[in-house]
Amino acid sequence: MSYQTYTTEAIVCGTFNRNTADRSYLLFTREAGMLYAAARSVREERSRQRMALQDFSLVRVSLIRGKSSWKIGSIEPRTNFFSTAHTKEARGSVVVLTKFLRRFYGGEQPLVELFDYLKEALRLLATDLKTRDELEKIIQARLLYELGYVDVKVLPPMVLGDIGSLNQIALDPSLLAAITPLIDKAVALSHL
Repeated sequence: MSYQTYTTEAIVCGTFNRNTADRSYLLFTREAGMLYAAARSVREERSRQRMALQDFSLVRVSLIRGKSSWKIGSIEPRTNFFSTAHTKEARGSVVVLTKFLRRFYGGEQPLVELFDYLKEALRLLATDLKTRDELEKIIQARLLYELGYVDVKVLPPMVLGDIGSLNQIALDPSLLAAITPLIDKAVALSHL
């Protein structure tokens, strides 16, 4: 019996040790959504996959759907947002955004636009920014909108814009006043 292989981009959102040398990974994939995938003997020093499958890494991965779970085949590393971050604050932003995604998104539902937006947002947050806290809030509000937690009617138009334009514009303090209660309410109501 042959199993189908899927090759896709993924962001490593978490790792969980299993047995002596195995590890499970929480992957946010472009075509399959958020899923757990297992890798065998990846914690051994001789493993070639060990360095590519670090938390906060962007990878191109081949996934094999087994009877009851996903297995990791080959890995092609792209970048690690945490290690490429320039400052302590930038690394903190990468961690906060990844944990935020883990908190609100589960299941194998593909959201291609959300994946592309998150990838660009992590790239942006890994750089030096003057308005880091404000950009984090805007990105979190956009994630909540894409996941269906926030209605489009209550969001300022800037939140729904392109991620590349966020760094060039001057942020209005009233924008944060409108976004922060939405995020706080979603966090208070979240099931985790």
